[in-house]
Parts: sequence; structure tokens; C-alpha cells
Amino acid sequence: MGKHAGSALPPLRRGLIAILRGIRPEETADIITVLVDCGFEAIEIPLNSPDPFRSIEIASRIAPPNVLIGAGTVLESGQVKQLHAAGGKLVVTPNTDPEVIGMAIELGMVPMPGVFTATEALRSVKAGARALKFFPASILGFTGINAIRAVLPEDIVIGAVGGIGPGDFAAWMNAGITIFGLGSSLYRPGMSAADIAGLAAKNIAAYDAAVSQAKDRGN
Repeated sequence: MGKHAGSALPPLRRGLIAILRGIRPEETADIITVLVDCGFEAIEIPLNSPDPFRSIEIASRIAPPNVLIGAGTVLESGQVKQLHAAGGKLVVTPNTDPEVIGMAIELGMVPMPGVFTATEALRSVKAGARALKFFPASILGFTGINAIRAVLPEDIVIGAVGGIGPGDFAAWMNAGITIFGLGSSLYRPGMSAADIAGLAAKNIAAYDAAVSQAKDRGN
């Protein structure tokens, strides 16, 4: 592992990360409130959204301290600094960039780089990342992710993002993967807060049911 290790994802009641790609600042407060009320504790606003740092600033201001707010599609170390200034703590990338990971660690943030291969995963870990985003997860499948996980340190947090919805949680949990990033199955631009509340409740119910099933299998 690198000389300095970043913070891992904090303990979450549910391993669900809301991905709000395309959210606008004027709707951010209502949507964040709905998601927090439904039980989400990790929320990502991708930087290819309209005025993303303004939305992140709003989200960081209204979210409770236990809710991790951050950005996705972070590509440059300068964006990490902007995210930090806006109050964000979670740095999610689509790729493996040691410079971005290093800046996040330097600022006391949680880097979660995107990986697809063992080379990328090990490179991220060497740079100090303690949480990895396997993307697109639906292409790798849990078999592929677990094959790569076998060569990683046991304390590395594994998240699966891309093509996973509420109907898939049980199968992935059965394979030992419990953290998921939810994009279109939770939010799409133009949705109302009420629409999102309904999808959030559906995702949370499915996650809780999958956790219950996993516990039953373990007994």
C-alpha cells in the first residue's frame, strides 16, 4: 500500500450510494432531503452535472453530519480542491489517477477510484485508496470482481457500480458484495422529489430484504 492511506468509507447502515447525475442546484435541497429521509447516507453528484459544485455546496450544508456528500467523475486534482472547498468529502472517479487519489488523501477526504482490472485496482491501492469502485460492474459480474478482490488487501472496501438495480441485490450479496452505487434506478434528470422518494423506498426495501436473506443463509 502507499505511504499514506486515505480514509475508507465510513460505516453505513446500508451500502447504497446515490448517484445524482444531472441534478440542478435549484432542485438539490429537496432531493437531498428526500434521500436522507429515506435512509441514504452516501450521495454523489457527478461533475458533469449542471453547476455541480453549487449543488454539492447545498447538499453539504443541509445534510446531517453522518451523511457523506461527494462528487463523481472527478478527473483532476484541482477538482478535488474545489470539492473540498464546497464541503464534499467523497471523491469518486471513473479511472485510476494517483494524483487525484493523493490530493484527496492530503485533504482528508475519501477517495473511491474507478477500476476494472487487477492492474488498476492494485495501482489504486498502492496510491492509498481504501475503497474501490468497480465499473461497469454489470460487465465484470460478481465473479469477475471477486476474482480481482482475491489479490487485494482484505480491508479494501469494494463497491459495484453500473447496471445494478434493486432486483440484483440478493445475487450480488450472495457473492459477498454489499456496496452499490445507484444511478438511473434511483434518479434521472427531470424526476420530481416524489418520484425519487418512491424509487428510494423501492431500493431500500430491496436492499433490506437481500440483507435479511443473506442472514438467513448464514444461519
